[in-house]
Amino acid sequence: MALSHSDRPALVQRLRAAGCVYAEDEADLLIAAADSAAALTDLVDRRVAGQPLEHLLGWAEFCGLRVAVDPGVFVPRGRTALLVAAAAAVAGPAPAVLDLCCGSGAAALVLHGRLAPRWLAAADIDPVAVACARRNLAPLGVPVYQGDLFAAVPEQWRGRLDLVVANAPYVPSGAVALMPAEARLHEALVALDGGVDGLAVLRRVAAGAAEWLAPGGHLAVEASAGQAEALCAVLAGAGLVPTVVHDEDLDATAVTARRPA
Repeated sequence: MALSHSDRPALVQRLRAAGCVYAEDEADLLIAAADSAAALTDLVDRRVAGQPLEHLLGWAEFCGLRVAVDPGVFVPRGRTALLVAAAAAVAGPAPAVLDLCCGSGAAALVLHGRLAPRWLAAADIDPVAVACARRNLAPLGVPVYQGDLFAAVPEQWRGRLDLVVANAPYVPSGAVALMPAEARLHEALVALDGGVDGLAVLRRVAAGAAEWLAPGGHLAVEASAGQAEALCAVLAGAGLVPTVVHDEDLDATAVTARRPA
């Protein structure tokens, strides 16, 4: 039987039974997204089956903005607000900014408003993510490149970037299977798996940043608290000067690293 929009209590009960912690909020969002009883039933069925709420809605809230998120694309996490704030804090006036491993382009979308950059671009290796990011960023005139890290970026920006932000994958390969099903079954593995110790991609980001940053420019990345010390050693080994930022409320860790002038 199709759910009607007046069946909110039953809808909340179904969501709660399926393990949705914020069942009431999710119910309201699904009701608002459905234009018919049949559509609502379909959305609820898919949510109960484990599909991410953001993929069903077609958007995620991030730093106060509504960011389009297509099926299969990494959903921006609330904790990544720390990465964006840390990046903005070290950026100088009118910076040239690159959002690597951009996913939906959420970080670039926020930084566009906060920094008024003279140049801003995003890049990702996943074509599905690139298409999603282009949908979010095209109205702002921000290009999104497809390719492997810095190889995707126009060569003219080598050594000229003031800020590189990278929410690169940092989950150790062996821990991916322990992630919530919403992530491991519905987001691209390339956006999650950071190699044996979780730092494989970040090592490459650090090495590339040493070449692509302008003197005095900064790299900003996200990691787990337990990876911070090893990551700082990686960044220092690449010739960068790292600083760790942690937010207990967000349970988030970011590391910024400056290329010496």
